[in-house]
Amino acid sequence: MQIWAGLGNPGGSYALHRHNVGYMAADIIAAVYDFGPWQKKFRSLIAEGRIGRHKVLLLKPQTFMNDSGEAVATALRFYKRDLDALTVFHDELDLAPMKVKVKTGGGTAGHNGLRSIDAHLGPDFRRVRIGIGHPGHKDKVTNYVLGNYAKSEMEPLSDLLAAIAADAEWLADGDDPRFMSEVALRLQQE
Repeated sequence: MQIWAGLGNPGGSYALHRHNVGYMAADIIAAVYDFGPWQKKFRSLIAEGRIGRHKVLLLKPQTFMNDSGEAVATALRFYKRDLDALTVFHDELDLAPMKVKVKTGGGTAGHNGLRSIDAHLGPDFRRVRIGIGHPGHKDKVTNYVLGNYAKSEMEPLSDLLAAIAADAEWLADGDDPRFMSEVALRLQQE
């Protein structure tokens, strides 16, 4: 079983924040692949399903971003899975808006959700970095990240999330370069 964690903050007031794009990715993957209903477990909302030939547990920690690692680590321990089974979907300031990159390991770049997972499990997990762009100055970062997507961004965001879900089977297969390539191609066609 693979465990895919979408990072975000719980509650309706955060739903459209850039910081919640990990939750958005988990939601659309669950919908596209007809996962079971969301249930409460591991201080998270979880849904189980299949992507291609792979069993996947989607996880949306309900601990708030800064404590995401606690929920993710609990789920990994429960299923006796190593870090190679974990994929984390998160917002990335240092990536252009609506771009997606996948990497394993690395730093946290000031992302509190990643920092928390790193503290509980170490850095060697796969990350699906969903670009939100940088507001230009570090003093503007908090309001930007915790701000809603602009109306003009909603259609490109929908296209991006749809592409992530449509090509998720490449991720499940462990073919990160093909996943990134297919998402980029799909977005060029929009």
